[in-house]
Amino acid sequence: MKIVSTNEIKELDRLVIEKYGIPGCLLMERAGRGVADGVVRLFKESNPAVKNILLVAGHGNNGGDAFVAAGFLKEDGFAVQVLLAGEKKDLHGDALSHFKKMVQNKIPFKELKTETDWQKTLTGIENFPAVIVDGILGTGLEGKARGAAAAAIRFVNELSKNSLVAAIDIPSGLNSDTGKADGDVVRADLTMTMGLPKKGLIGQGALEYVGRLEVVDIGFPAGIVEKIEPDIELITPADLFPLFPRRNRNSHKGNYGHLLIMGGAEGYSGAMTLAALAAVRSGAGLVTVVVPKRLVPMVAINVPEAMVHGATETESGSLDSACWEKWKKLGEFSAILAGPGMTRHPATRRLVKMILRDSNGPVVLDADALNVFEGEASKLSERKGQLVITPHPGEMARLMGISTAEVQSNRFAVAMKAAALTCSTTVLKGAGTLIAEKDKPLQINLTGNPGMSAGGMGDVLAGLLGGLLAQGMKPFDAARAAIYLHGRAGDLAASKSTEQTLIARDLIACLPEAFREMVAR
Repeated sequence: MKIVSTNEIKELDRLVIEKYGIPGCLLMERAGRGVADGVVRLFKESNPAVKNILLVAGHGNNGGDAFVAAGFLKEDGFAVQVLLAGEKKDLHGDALSHFKKMVQNKIPFKELKTETDWQKTLTGIENFPAVIVDGILGTGLEGKARGAAAAAIRFVNELSKNSLVAAIDIPSGLNSDTGKADGDVVRADLTMTMGLPKKGLIGQGALEYVGRLEVVDIGFPAGIVEKIEPDIELITPADLFPLFPRRNRNSHKGNYGHLLIMGGAEGYSGAMTLAALAAVRSGAGLVTVVVPKRLVPMVAINVPEAMVHGATETESGSLDSACWEKWKKLGEFSAILAGPGMTRHPATRRLVKMILRDSNGPVVLDADALNVFEGEASKLSERKGQLVITPHPGEMARLMGISTAEVQSNRFAVAMKAAALTCSTTVLKGAGTLIAEKDKPLQINLTGNPGMSAGGMGDVLAGLLGGLLAQGMKPFDAARAAIYLHGRAGDLAASKSTEQTLIARDLIACLPEAFREMVAR
């Protein structure tokens, strides 16, 4: 999905109203409905003990969206209250119209004009709301929030210690173009942006405030959106639906590819187990796993759906390059994944180079398979088949011969440079995972959560990606789908427990639910 600037979204709003005759009041109603739907989903995922929603509104369009959402949430059976940052006499236009409807609907509200008003309200709260909706400030903010709006932001952040926060369009206080926080900013768990995502939502600094990002369809005609040519896009479910066609009834396992996974070493059997489990969950027809002989029992017992084979190993318990002679002759694999738990033994490093040299099909290099090319990224372009690389920031730094701090301070440029240098589909992992490929718009994914900062998560991603490649997806598409589904499964898993207790196996258990959102069957 295309990502736009503040001026571009304002122009789209103008065209929709003036050229297509869609009144602003109707656009606001659609936005409010979308906000209410997002809040309900957030509520159901967290399953809190109380069913009350607090909406904090400003004077602008975001406040209007909040007024509309309050009405829909009341209809959905929630106890709803609205706090207005300022006075109702300052409302105007569509926001005023929807405020009047809200009052007619007998939804309680308070006007809070000063810092003291907000402090008194905070002190008087006895039962924390399940969800707080931030409708204080929107894309029109210049500089930092001030006055009642700033006090309202601090109020929301204080309550967020006990309540979830859903922001309308953009977290209040965040610059919608730069993603910078000049003053107080709402820290949201979910941001529901209107029509199209804004550039300020994807900056590295902004990710701390945005949380999960959803796009609310308010009915922009396709014709006016097509004219926008962005250099970066957000991965959304709508982009991925076409990648999962209906399966033929007359199918067999041979129709859905055969993935070969190579890796593992003494002490690292878990990495191969997790990669294999994710691969068999991806829908691949067959998964073959090659590990050092001593690891076969541990992997095989945990992944009975895969074919697990033992191979020649080094004195330290990693794969020896001598094993490649047997496996390269089979030639029956649709895709290969190398790297999980592999270690950096010299013989294992030779194995990775042999795989790239001899493989005609797509290859995924993950973890230590990437460290083979430390400081020599361009050598990855010397191969036969297509390549996907999946470095985390530290691995990317080693690959490109720069520091991790340099990677993190300029993630977009580093990802694009790495993709060009290696002639690969490059996945730069982390908060706001990026997917880069030469001559394609950079892709960013905002599913996932801090609970995924745990061992084994990258192995799950690698296995899922390899499985989708084996089924015939193009590398760029497989990377987009795998990254989104991986993060979405992580979000679903966290909603069933907590971010703090999330482990990689929880994510794998939620992959079917994440896939269900993509497919009808």
